[in-house]
Amino acid sequence: MSMGAYDEDEHERREQQASRVDADFDDERTIYHGEVEYDSGESAEALLDQFEQMKSE
Repeated sequence: MSMGAYDEDEHERREQQASRVDADFDDERTIYHGEVEYDSGESAEALLDQFEQMKSE
């Protein structure tokens, strides 16, 4: 058999495998509690300066 070639049994096996639906998973949604804050008040330059300062410490 050459590379990539397969017989009819292999074709049937792949068809069955591809048509099977895996419904065995957790369908429950995860609920997260907490809060998120965004601080967009500083400029990019100020943030880069702060980063450089943190790296040097």
